[in-house]
Amino acid sequence: MLGDDLLWFTTLAELQRVGAAAERLHIAQPTLSRMLARLERRLGVELFDRHGKRIVLNEFGRTYYEHARRAQSELDAAAQAVADLADPAKGVVRLSFQHSFGSWLIPQLIGGFRRGSSRISFTLWQGAFDAVIDQIVDGTADLAIVSPRPSVPGIGWRKLLAQPLALAVPPEHRLAARRQIRLADLGDAEFITMHSGFGMRRILDELCAAANIRPRIAFESSDLLTAAGLVAAGLGVALLPLEDPTPAAGSLSGIVTVPLADAAAARDVGLIWSATAPPSDAVRRFRDFTEDWAGRRAGIQMLRR
Repeated sequence: MLGDDLLWFTTLAELQRVGAAAERLHIAQPTLSRMLARLERRLGVELFDRHGKRIVLNEFGRTYYEHARRAQSELDAAAQAVADLADPAKGVVRLSFQHSFGSWLIPQLIGGFRRGSSRISFTLWQGAFDAVIDQIVDGTADLAIVSPRPSVPGIGWRKLLAQPLALAVPPEHRLAARRQIRLADLGDAEFITMHSGFGMRRILDELCAAANIRPRIAFESSDLLTAAGLVAAGLGVALLPLEDPTPAAGSLSGIVTVPLADAAAARDVGLIWSATAPPSDAVRRFRDFTEDWAGRRAGIQMLRR
């Protein structure tokens, strides 16, 4: 099968309706039906079971579809490689990231990179930690910014920075005047935290386990700003990262942040990618830029100390 044949077959296999596939492909329905009939005659088997207007891949069809999908992926990679060789200054980087990096880290990285590679474009997607990891694993993203470091095999990692963590409390809270605090002192506290599947929730769970406490969860959220707002309303305490240009803790009045004294009370922020998928030139260039950016940032911080 050539590229066009792969496209119509995989489209038909995924939509499982000849009419819908023909509309998607901008060809006549009878034409698509004839194309399928010719392919099945060539293979000597039917690839679909027919159920009225709907068709469903059978055992032969599922096997053929898996090979066709891999072949299409290889052709797409080949086309990208040729395009990179023809014009390495052009390309697309598919970048995913957790919500908390969207207002400061992602703009910093892309803005700095585009000043030297303005013809490379980006497609952006943001979501929870687990969802971002899934995008790297299934190949729908080239790179991702996450915290903490994933434990999934087959993923490359490059640490970019470490963010100290603090406990956010209302100003009238009994701990608001403390210079620092340990999580072991918070066994009776009610926490406002992220939902399961979010990076900060995983960090909280791991730190509490290390401190031998089981956190009492008052509220769960999918956004750090919401968590900070609930703290300001006196509804609990929250673990928040510090040292963002626009940190959640600094964007709201009515809360106090108390640094944590626990060991490893910081979240490592890093860049990840599939260790098995060959990167395009554009992806490689952005990955190298983030390494340089992290080195420059670390040098500036050393000078400030």
